[in-house]
Amino acid sequence: QVQLVESGGGLVQTGESLRLSCAATGRLYSSHVVQWFRQSPGKEREFVASIRWSDNRSYYTDSVKGRFTISKDRAEKIVYLQMNNLKPEDTAAYYCNVGTNPYSDSFLRWGRGTQVTVSS
Repeated sequence: QVQLVESGGGLVQTGESLRLSCAATGRLYSSHVVQWFRQSPGKEREFVASIRWSDNRSYYTDSVKGRFTISKDRAEKIVYLQMNNLKPEDTAAYYCNVGTNPYSDSFLRWGRGTQVTVSS
């Protein structure tokens, strides 16, 4: 069974950058898509970005396109989320998960996430 651990969050100012990491243990298959979601207090969890384990096809929600980049290191089994030009509305707990489609159907239990706070 795959397990994921998120890290890399922190407190930054508007316009700054952070890189989140999602480290996997266990086996990832070519059918898997590693996904990043985020959740702010009082809001539902929302999709942010994802990348197919089999190739480099990636997917983004509109609000982060051009600012966030998802990538992976297959050998280390780490998926990164590079977040540039951060905005206060990006403040949230960020979670990674695995699904078989880019935007939903995550099938792992949600982990602790990593908190991103962007001050204005």
